[in-house]
Amino acid sequence: MKYLLSIVLTVFLLVSCNETQEKSVKKTAEVENQVFPHKMPTEKPEYPLSSAAERMFNYPAPRVQDNELFSQFKYTRLEGLDYNGGDGTITRRDPSRPVLIDGKYYMWYTKRHTKVPPIGWNRANEATDEIPSTDWDLCDIWYATSEDGFKWEEQGIAVPRPKKPALGWRSVATPDILIWKGKYHLYFQAFNEPSGTRGDWCPISMAYADSPNGPWTHVGKSVVPFGKKGEWDQDQTQDPHPIVYKGKIYLYYKAAYNKWPDKRDKYAVAHGLAIAEDPFGPFEKHPLNPVLNSGHETTYFPFKEGIAALAIKDGNEAQTMQYAKDGANFEIAATVELTPTAAGAYTPDAFTNTSFGKGITWGVCHFINAAQSKDKKHSIIARFDCDLSLDVHEPWLKSTGVWHRPEVYFKQGLGNLRKKREAIGKNKK
Repeated sequence: MKYLLSIVLTVFLLVSCNETQEKSVKKTAEVENQVFPHKMPTEKPEYPLSSAAERMFNYPAPRVQDNELFSQFKYTRLEGLDYNGGDGTITRRDPSRPVLIDGKYYMWYTKRHTKVPPIGWNRANEATDEIPSTDWDLCDIWYATSEDGFKWEEQGIAVPRPKKPALGWRSVATPDILIWKGKYHLYFQAFNEPSGTRGDWCPISMAYADSPNGPWTHVGKSVVPFGKKGEWDQDQTQDPHPIVYKGKIYLYYKAAYNKWPDKRDKYAVAHGLAIAEDPFGPFEKHPLNPVLNSGHETTYFPFKEGIAALAIKDGNEAQTMQYAKDGANFEIAATVELTPTAAGAYTPDAFTNTSFGKGITWGVCHFINAAQSKDKKHSIIARFDCDLSLDVHEPWLKSTGVWHRPEVYFKQGLGNLRKKREAIGKNKK
């Protein structure tokens, strides 16, 4: 009897196994022959996908219009700021993020008001106490206020250049603001030589005040020093951009590297992160620096549990929005276009130590090519608007195309390269 039961069990198991294998083969065939559906999946399908289709589900949303970190950018000329007829003697650039204090918006920025326009970094040896080498040479930090973010009133100098040989005697530039325990701190670049002498060699320094109107006390020293010789940031720390995150000050900065004073065409730009528990430091550089491999200026803001970053210009990942859940390991979240240069975004939760950032909808930036001719070089500050916010939904700003008239493209002409291309065309075999 036991023998008969054993035979029956064996036959049953063999039949079941064959049925299971047949079902598995059938399911595998179905999966392999599965075609991507017409209706957009909300989650990555389990069947094989191309690399491109699979990447769709690595972004915050597979459809870009639903991606909270995708937006178009729209621009408005600011009212109330004079540029001396555009003759190149006045420049305003590198604005801080605006902050709202007692019903009024404040922003700080680099201002140059010189007798003549800049002569160029390649002529830095000709710069004097009255002749600037670059647009950000011989500058002070000024500030302006606004009731609505469109019309601004300049209030005056916040942080002036100190007397020589104090740090920053040549120029103080590119400020950003930190509000910490009711006190105000401006971080900025401090130059002790004309820009272009050896590149842009300058450390980050800081000034502090009890009021956004000052008076400001300059600490007179570097707070985020250069890296050691041979390290990527050995020559500069620039574009300070502080955020209060996880109870600490996360200060993002940039440095150009892979270049030397006499060799500028091989440069690269990356961003670093320095963390402190006090505005005066010490700032400890993150062990994974650089944390962003692309982007000329620093623009960061709290977003959900982590930090979002805008990378413009420079690098393989230029023109992207990126996101790091830990504030350090950034991944591309979206590609963007017509991006704001040197953007300072109005970020209400930048200093609240929020555990869930809501994003941004507007800010200020600069245009460095505002001059009508090369001998009148200067920059202007403008406003940008966008939808990179969890609280706002503007479908118009989620449009996937910006259409320029042909003239915009034709202005990006070949210049002297045209002659070379014409010659190649004539000599073609």
